[in-house]
This record gives sequence, structure tokens and C-alpha cells, in this order.
Amino acid sequence: MEEAKIMEILTDWNFWGSFREDLRARTAYLSKLEEIFGKGAATILLGVRRAGKSSLAYLFIRKLINQRTIEPKDTLVVNFEDPRFPSSIGVDDLMQIYEVYLRKLDPSRHIVLLDEVQDVAGWEKFVRYLLESKKAGVILTGSSSKLLGREISTVLTGRHVDAEVFPLSFREFLEFKGVQLGTEVDVVKNRLRILRELEEYLKWGGFPEVTISESEMRKRELLVGYFNDIIMKDVVKRFGVREIEKLESLVELYLSNISTLQSFNRLKDAVKLSLDTVERFSGYLELARMFFSTRKFEFSLKRQLKSVRKVYVIDPGFFHVKGFRVSENYGKLLENVVAIEMLRRTAFSALPLEIYYWRDYQGKEVDFVVREGGDVKQLIQTCYEVEDREVKKREMTALVKASREVHCNNMLVVTWNHEGEEEFNGKRVKFVPLWKWLLEG
Repeated sequence: MEEAKIMEILTDWNFWGSFREDLRARTAYLSKLEEIFGKGAATILLGVRRAGKSSLAYLFIRKLINQRTIEPKDTLVVNFEDPRFPSSIGVDDLMQIYEVYLRKLDPSRHIVLLDEVQDVAGWEKFVRYLLESKKAGVILTGSSSKLLGREISTVLTGRHVDAEVFPLSFREFLEFKGVQLGTEVDVVKNRLRILRELEEYLKWGGFPEVTISESEMRKRELLVGYFNDIIMKDVVKRFGVREIEKLESLVELYLSNISTLQSFNRLKDAVKLSLDTVERFSGYLELARMFFSTRKFEFSLKRQLKSVRKVYVIDPGFFHVKGFRVSENYGKLLENVVAIEMLRRTAFSALPLEIYYWRDYQGKEVDFVVREGGDVKQLIQTCYEVEDREVKKREMTALVKASREVHCNNMLVVTWNHEGEEEFNGKRVKFVPLWKWLLEG
């Protein structure tokens, strides 16, 4: 590439150039980045497409500049989604870009952000060079399906720290919407607004750009675009999938049956694929973070690994625009939103946090078993129709039975609007509305 063209591109994406985009803070992630950044390792921001990885990286760099920890010239941002870069770019191009930056800006100790680096051939060798030179801190963003491959484990062994970025939590969603949550008084004062926004959150999800878009047509357009990009770029192109129609059929089945147990054996018959292919495709979809799953809680690791998985979609907006629904199933949607929040909390937990479901031979089921540091800390059931006495009895019966089996008395039912505490078969069960539980995290 010509040096003038390189500088033209870099100028548009760097704080020492003309980059002035208005970015909305996500406090929890900025704190996490401060905790893990540097220390001789590359910081890798992973996650589903359009969750806000790039914005967080920019926010973090801007924060360091505002704190006068670094000068603007001590940062190099290379955005590989810029169409002015060649379609095929490799490690030699990276070295050229870096050398032009060093020569033009003459930085001291600096930070290099490689944004959407996953399609650059040989990027991992360049990152290792930066780390070994000990002159630069390194931040990478990109698709989970690309940055979780063998290339990292073999080339950057022990030299990277990963942080997964999710679509907005409900608290972040409210902040993006301008709802004040500073004190308990703010929460009480805004309760009706919070409930209205929760319905919006369950419908359109938490992707940042979708959240701030005013038009429902635009929200739908964005979500459909994200959905197609994940399938075609992060799964089909990444893994060389040829049976695209059958992959799409598998995705449709998962989307239309969120928060339910999914047997690979049953799925293979439905989509006319081999058992091995269904397992592989499902693995690809999880790597791309379109879906995630929980396993059955078992005291035997062997039985646990063989258990049927319960599958969730990474954002409820995908269910709204792509799921095949006979009618609105708020119960399954409520459970899926709780599952997303549980997954997010595992990423921020100081202790190892593991999430399972519990089920006995009679079909009694508890949605979430929370194990922290090896011990079961909480059992969580989700129930939209808690006012139905028979439904309530069924859910509490399962909770109490699981409580005795796994030796955990901390039982919670997340509801739509019911709150309180009740005794059932000698056990205390707490009820909390979804909005309140989401804001606790």
C-alpha cells in the first residue's frame, strides 16, 4: 500500500486524527478492561457481531487519554472493516502500517487496537511480535468464531486475556434510553417506564444500534442484517459449510424452540442431516454466539457431558424477527432473557460460575442451577403465569425436590410481576419480578 493511503485511512480512525464519534459508556466493561489490560498479554474482546466490541475498545482508549495516562499519538487504531484496505491483507501489510505509524507519530510506549482483525492472514504473528517487543499494549476485537480457533492457543499461548462482550444488559438498555437509575428512589419513580421498556427489551433485544434506533422498520432491518451476517460470515464462510439450506433449517428449529431441551438425535431427523453434522453445525452456531446452551446438572461428569442440552438465543430480537411463533410465548422468552443475564454474570464473576438445568426422571424441571466455586449456590425457576395456582404448585414442587437433591435452600422464582416469599413443603421460596432481578446484576 502507498504510505499516503495508509495515513489517510489511519487519520479517519484515530484520536490523533479526525475520529470524533459520540460513544455511549458501558461502565462495567470499562472497569473490566482496566482490570485485565496490559500485563504482557493481548486483550481480546470477543462476542457476537454488533454487540459493541469496537465501541468499548474506543471508549477504553479515550478514557486513558482523558486521564492523561497516554497521549493521543500513543495510540494506533487499525479498523480492518474500512473498505479502503485491500480485500486480502496479511502480516506484511500489518508491519508496513505499523512502521508508517511509528515514523509519522513517533510514539513512546503505546497501544495498538486491531479492530475486526479476524480476517487478516497472519495477524497472530504480528501480535506476538508486538508483545515480545514490549513497546505496545495490544487490544483485539473480532468475531468469536474466528478468535477462538487453534491459531490463538498455538501462537499466543498464555499471552492473551479474553473478555466476552454481550448485547446490552437491561440496566445498560435503560441507560441508553435515558432512564435514571442512580438511586433506589430513581428506580421507584421510574417503575412504570421501566416496565414499558422491559416489553421493548423482550421484543427488540439489546444490540446497541437497534436500541437507539427510533423506527421499528430500522430495528427489524438491523436485526435481519445481523442475523444473516452471523450465519453467512461467521458460520458458512468461516467453516466452509456447503449444506446452507439445512443449516438454516437447523437455525429455524432452534429459534422457534428457545428455552427447550434439544436432542441432536431428534434434530437430525427433522433437518435430514447425520448426527455428526448436526453436532458440528450446532457447535459452529455456538462459536458464532448465535446460540448458547446449558447442560443437565449431574454429580457424574460423564453423565453431565452426555446430557441433552437446553438451547437459548443470544438476543431476544432474533426470536422476534426470525422465530416461527404460533403465538407469543412469554414464558419461554422470559426464561431466555434470564439465561442471557446468567451468561453475562458468569463473565463478570470473580469466582468460577457455572449454570446448569435440573431435571428428574418424572420430568420435573428447574431452569437454572447456579454453581459457584464448586458448590450449588442457588436454584432459579422462571414462571410467567405465577398467578395460576396449578402452575405455581408445579414450579415450586420441582424447586423443592431439586433443593433436597442438590442440598441448596436458596430458591428463587423469577416472575413477570409477582413479588414475595412463601413457604412450601417446609422450604422458603422467594419470588421476584423480572425487571427487578435484571437490575440486581
